Amino acid sequence: HAAYLPFTTAEELQDRIADDLATLLAERFDAAQEQGDEPDADGLGATVGRIPVPYTSTIGREDDLRRVRELLAKGTDRVVSLVGPGGIGKSRLAIEVARAGGDLFRDGVYFVLLEGVLEPDLLLSTIAYSLGVRDSGAVDLEDRIAVALEGRRVLIVLDNFEQIVDAAPVLVRLYTAAPLATFLVTSRVVLRIRGEQVYEVEALASPATTEPATLHRALRSSAVALFVDRAQAVRPDFELTDDNVADVVGICRRLEGLPLAIELAAAKVRALSPATIDARLEQSLPLLAATSRDLPERHRTMRAAIDWSVSLLPAVQRDLLEDLGVFAMRFTLDAVEAVSAGRSWEGEVIDALGAVVDASLVKQADLGGRSTFSLLGIVREYSLARLEARGEADAMRGAHADYYSDLVRRASPDLRGPAQVETVRLLSLELSNLRAAVRHLVHTDRLDDAGDFAWDLFVYWWISGFFSEVRLWMLELLGKQHPISTRTRAVAVFFTVWGEMWRRPSEEVIERLGESSRLFEESGDEDASAMALAARGSTRMRFPDLDMPAAEAEVQRAREVFHRLGNWWLEALTDVALGLLAMARGEFPASLEHFERATAIGVREQDAFTRVVAGNNVARVRLLGGDIAAAEDQYRSTLELAALLHYDEGAQYALEGMSAIAALRG
Repeated sequence: HAAYLPFTTAEELQDRIADDLATLLAERFDAAQEQGDEPDADGLGATVGRIPVPYTSTIGREDDLRRVRELLAKGTDRVVSLVGPGGIGKSRLAIEVARAGGDLFRDGVYFVLLEGVLEPDLLLSTIAYSLGVRDSGAVDLEDRIAVALEGRRVLIVLDNFEQIVDAAPVLVRLYTAAPLATFLVTSRVVLRIRGEQVYEVEALASPATTEPATLHRALRSSAVALFVDRAQAVRPDFELTDDNVADVVGICRRLEGLPLAIELAAAKVRALSPATIDARLEQSLPLLAATSRDLPERHRTMRAAIDWSVSLLPAVQRDLLEDLGVFAMRFTLDAVEAVSAGRSWEGEVIDALGAVVDASLVKQADLGGRSTFSLLGIVREYSLARLEARGEADAMRGAHADYYSDLVRRASPDLRGPAQVETVRLLSLELSNLRAAVRHLVHTDRLDDAGDFAWDLFVYWWISGFFSEVRLWMLELLGKQHPISTRTRAVAVFFTVWGEMWRRPSEEVIERLGESSRLFEESGDEDASAMALAARGSTRMRFPDLDMPAAEAEVQRAREVFHRLGNWWLEALTDVALGLLAMARGEFPASLEHFERATAIGVREQDAFTRVVAGNNVARVRLLGGDIAAAEDQYRSTLELAALLHYDEGAQYALEGMSAIAALRG
């Protein structure tokens, strides 16, 4: 049912079968990799729409999984919202639904982590990134997503939507434009949009309080099964027996079947007996829950369970856990050590971090060859609330922002040249923390630092397609009633019109880029001034009535500055722009000369981005000139480099060219 392939001889049949077997083996290998416990080799799997691999087995959600699948299979509900308090297992259920949903969604399942996204305006760019749609600036991002989803039966999981619930109407626009797409949302609150079907995620079943806690009844309880499973993870010889069953059942009843609370309690089995855990919970939970009367019942129980678990830690480990609340999603040991100065746990990072991992309050995973750590969202909220209550949140956020500002400064030079691929990978792993850092810099009026932060990452924003986000930060920066340096204003003006330059070129954009160039020059940054000038010339190239002399003069003048200053990266990109202008005049030999010079610079400096951008244009001119073989070789080379760099726009141009070649060959 996959394909009909003709053959006329036994030899042809043998070749067909050999090819099919090779394809089947490759597909099985790919499937095994996707279902395995390891992230993809470059460590970017969790950031580009892949379904997360759970740390532990999922217990007691079989009925929920079946019911949610039935809702999705109906196809009548455009948005299915899994709603419930923190710690109840919404994300875990969404992961299992996504992992089992391939048969319902022929064109793919995408998992979008919103945990580190706090601004509603960032929803579109986050969805786009997970779909592999990059914000090149050429088209409105919402339109690009709609085109990418057109005619495709896909499931898009949006995890932790409650913090940007004001962005919910965006989903209505997306599913209206892409009627075959379905959204599965996890949220603590209902979205209240048309097309939404709400599914309440309930706690796990505990043995009824009206019945004796017998071993037979306990074994039928999913809450007890979860406790036993997690207890055996920390103490393999643990068993549910007639002697401890009443205590285990008591624990699960007190914790109301909340999965995260049960996991935290089970982690204490390493040091405490179930009877001791039950007794301590009996004393602590009512008191702790009573202090949070403003929270719904299940929220109070969950918060109290975390509080009890944390109370068993020594003071140094408690302080560390609370301080970790400033990190977004995952973080590294280096980052934790960098913010330890002056903290109670300074000098004890490895031991203290290991202890909170053992307590199941922090998760550890190897990603991209590095050991990374993370807090569940509700544990991070708890930690941050405690940190704020101590009046130390701003100090820790400042230390966090300082570390990532320093990381960006150190990484910025490596965004050009032989270390480019590795540096882009590193920054992608840290994306949520980069967002949190720049958000803090803007919020606390460290606006010049925020401007430097954004400018240092210019190459990364371009490769990964995050200009929409940067534009929001820069608009907020410019709207502040706070003095900023001339250079920071130049940076902010540049980023606010970069997208408009491609999307809606106008005289206003020309004027603003001219202003940015002038401000950079006044601040003494001749290099950045020339960059804004080159962007101005590139904007003119987007006009229907191209002013060729003006565009060429600005780009050529910028190129001369880059050459004089030794900025080979921007010199190569202005050569590409000059090549495009030559193409517009129909001067193909001259355009090829520009493109090949830019490619040669990229090869010399081992810069993948330059080689992709320039190489695709070399291939294009070769193809237009009839040299199909040379064009094909060039496109294949740029496609491989773009894939290595995760530069999707470059890959798209290469695939477009290869499609043209295939069409020419029939």
